[in-house]
Amino acid sequence: MSEKNPVKAVADKIADALHGDAPTDGPEGGVPGKPAPVSPQLVEPTQPVEPLPPKADQSGPETVSPTGQPTGADQARMAQSGAYLTTAQGVRVHDSDHSLKAGPRGPVLLQDHHLREKIMHFDHERIPERVVHARGSAAHGVFQSYGTAQAVTKAAFLARDAETPVFVRFSTVLGSRGSADTVRDTRGFATKFYTEEGVFDLVGNNIPVFFIQDAIKFPDIIHAGKPHPDREIPQAQSAHDTFWDFVSLHTEATHHTLWNMSDRGIPRSYRMMEGFGVHTFRLVNAQGVTTLVKFHWKPKLGVHSLVWEEAQILAGVDPDFHRRDLFDAIECGAFPQWELGIQTFPDTDDQMFEGIDLLDSTKIVPEELAPVQPIGLLTLNANPSNFFAEVEQVAFHTGHLVPGIDATDDPLLAGRNFSYLDTQLTRLGGPNFPQLPINRTHAPVNDMQRDGMHQTAVHRGVAPYKPNSLDGGCPFFAGADAGAFIEVPVEVPAGRKVREAPASYSDHFSQPRMFWLSMTPVEREHIIAAYTFELAKCYEQAVKERTLGVLANIDPELCAQVAVGLGLPAPAATEPLVDVRPSPALSQIGRTWPLDGRVIGIVTDQALDVAGVREVREAVLDAGLVPLVVAPAGGVLGADGEPVTVQRTFATARSVEFDALVFVGVPGAGADAYGARDAKAGAPRSPVSDPRVLALLTEAYQHGKALAGWGGAEALFEAAGISVGDPGVIVTDGGRGMPQLLELLSAHRVWERFPAAM
Repeated sequence: MSEKNPVKAVADKIADALHGDAPTDGPEGGVPGKPAPVSPQLVEPTQPVEPLPPKADQSGPETVSPTGQPTGADQARMAQSGAYLTTAQGVRVHDSDHSLKAGPRGPVLLQDHHLREKIMHFDHERIPERVVHARGSAAHGVFQSYGTAQAVTKAAFLARDAETPVFVRFSTVLGSRGSADTVRDTRGFATKFYTEEGVFDLVGNNIPVFFIQDAIKFPDIIHAGKPHPDREIPQAQSAHDTFWDFVSLHTEATHHTLWNMSDRGIPRSYRMMEGFGVHTFRLVNAQGVTTLVKFHWKPKLGVHSLVWEEAQILAGVDPDFHRRDLFDAIECGAFPQWELGIQTFPDTDDQMFEGIDLLDSTKIVPEELAPVQPIGLLTLNANPSNFFAEVEQVAFHTGHLVPGIDATDDPLLAGRNFSYLDTQLTRLGGPNFPQLPINRTHAPVNDMQRDGMHQTAVHRGVAPYKPNSLDGGCPFFAGADAGAFIEVPVEVPAGRKVREAPASYSDHFSQPRMFWLSMTPVEREHIIAAYTFELAKCYEQAVKERTLGVLANIDPELCAQVAVGLGLPAPAATEPLVDVRPSPALSQIGRTWPLDGRVIGIVTDQALDVAGVREVREAVLDAGLVPLVVAPAGGVLGADGEPVTVQRTFATARSVEFDALVFVGVPGAGADAYGARDAKAGAPRSPVSDPRVLALLTEAYQHGKALAGWGGAEALFEAAGISVGDPGVIVTDGGRGMPQLLELLSAHRVWERFPAAM
C-alpha cells in the first residue's frame, strides 16, 4: 500500500471534503457502504444532469477493442451517457410510467414500441448461472512481479518489475447465485492476468487438493454435492446424504473432505484466504529448461476463519458478508494483498517428488519439503462498476496459458481444459465471449475467427484463412523468437489404451492423516464438530457408519469422537495407519498478522462519554482499522463538539460483524428494548444494560473476540458472566487499552477461550 494508514487517509480526505465544496470520493468518516458518489437531496431531482461518475473505489474493464487494441477512451465511454432517458436506439422518451393506451381506461396498443422493448429486455436480463461457482464476487487489481521466477519461466508478466492488470473472482462451489457467502464449502480463487502476451488464467481454489483425481468424475461429485434433485434441498451445503454417500464410497475424496471439514471451509474473509492452483504446471525458461511447479497465493493478512456458529448466524443476518467485506475494504483503502509463490520440482520422467505423485490432484507437497518461493505481489485496488458486466460475465479457462507456462498430464486438468469452453457457450450465448469487455485481452488479436452470436469486432479483409495471398498473407505464423506459445515437446508414454490410474493414486489416507496430525487441539475439535454436524444431518445410518469407517483410516481418535456425537460405535481401521510427519504450515493458529480493514465495534449511548468515543474512534482509524459506532438509536452522538455518527443500533448490531468490541461506559436500554419490537430484547431484564448489549457481549466472548471497556464496563462484563481477568478481556481508564486490544486482535482470536478436550 502506498499509505501507511490508508483507512485513516481516506477518512481525513472525506473530512476535508465535507468542510468544503469538494465531492465526497470515499467512505464517509472511514466507514464504507455509501451507495452513490454524492448524497441525495430530499426531493426528487428534476433538473437534467449527466450520469454521475462512479465512486472512487470503482473501476471497469480496460478500454481495449474487441481485438485487444488500446482505444485510449475513458471508461465512461463504455457507460450510459446523456441526461435524458432514451430507448436502446437512442430515441428520447417522455414517459416510462404508462403504457400507450386507447384512452386512460382503454386497452394497451400493440404499437407501443417502448413497452415492447422495455419488457423484452427485462424478460431476458438473466443468463444461466454457473453450474458451479455461481455465487461469487470480484475486484480489479494489479500484479507486480519480483522477477524471482525468471530463472524458471520466460513468461513476460513474471519478469522483474513487470506490472500486469488483473481481475480476481472469489466464489463458493455448491450454492446458487442467491445462496449465502458463509456456508461450509470450497472457495474458488480465480485470477485473470491481462498480460502483454495474452490472457493467463490461474483458476484455483482455497483448498490445495481436489475431491477427484480424474475429470470424468467431476459430474459425479457435483451431482452428489448439489441439492437433492427431487426436492431441491439442501441449498449450498454438503450436510446431506447424497454427498456423504459419494465421498464415503469414493475415498480419494477423503483429503479434500477433511480440509472442507476444517476451519478452511468457513473463511473469515476472502482477504484472509489462501489460494492454490491445485494442479502441477510446467514452466519453461528462455533456455528451454522445464520445471514443474505448484502455484500458491499467500494473503498478507494471514489465513483466518469463522467459528461455525458465526457462519450460521451470518448466513441469516448478512448472507452477503464476504462480498461486503471485500468491497468495503477496498472502498476504505485497506487494499487486500497476496503474494504469489511457487513450489518447484525437477521435471523428471516419473513426475514424482519425495514419493508424492505430482500429477495427483488429491495430494499436496508439504511446504517443509518444498518451500513456497514468493514471485510477485497481487493488490486488489478497485471494485467493479457493474456487477453483471464484470463479475457475472467474466469467463475463466484453465487452458488460457501464455509462453513460459504449460499444462501437464494431470487427468483432472485435462478435463478442465475441455470443460471450461463448453460452459461459456451456454452461459454467454456463443463463441464470442472473449470480446466481452471484462474478458478482452490486452494483446493484439488476429485470429481469423468470424461471425457468430454477439460478434462485436468489425473485421476487415477478405481472406480469413491460411495460406492466403489476397490479404497479403496476413496473419503470419510466429516463431518462438516472436513470442509464440509453443507446447513443451515432452515425451509421451506409450502403452495400451486403458481406463486406469497409476498405482500411486491409490493412497487415499496418508495425506489426510498428515493434515489431521498437523492441526492444533482447537482445530481438531472444530473438525470433529464439523463431521458430527454434517453426518447428523444425514438420514441413512449406512452412510454415517460407512463414513466412520473412512475416518478410522485417518485417525482412531477422530473416528471415536465423531462416533460419540452420532451415538454409533467406532469401527476399527481397515488399513494400517501410516506414520507421517506433521506439516506445521497447515495450521492457521500460532502466528500474528496485520490488521488492515478489521472492524471494531464501539458500543455506547448518547448519555455516556462521547469524547471517549471520539478518542477510541480516532485510535482505531490511526491503526488502519474500521470503527463502527453502536448506540441505542441511529443519528449522531454529542451535542457539543464534533458529532459522532452512529452506524449500528442495538437492534441491527450482531457480534459476528465485528473483530473486537470496545464498551465506552455501560449503555442504557434503548426505547425499543421490548420483545414485541425486537425479539432479541425479550431476554430477561437486567438492571445493568440493554439485554441486546449483553447478548452482543456474550456472543463475542463465546466466539473468542477481544473485548475492552472502561467507565464501569466491568459491571457490564460481570452481568454477562464474564470475569475481568478472563483471557482477552481488558478494562482500562479511557482508551489506553487500545495497544493491548490490537495485540490480541493480531492473533485473530483469543484462542485460550477454546479449551480442547484432547
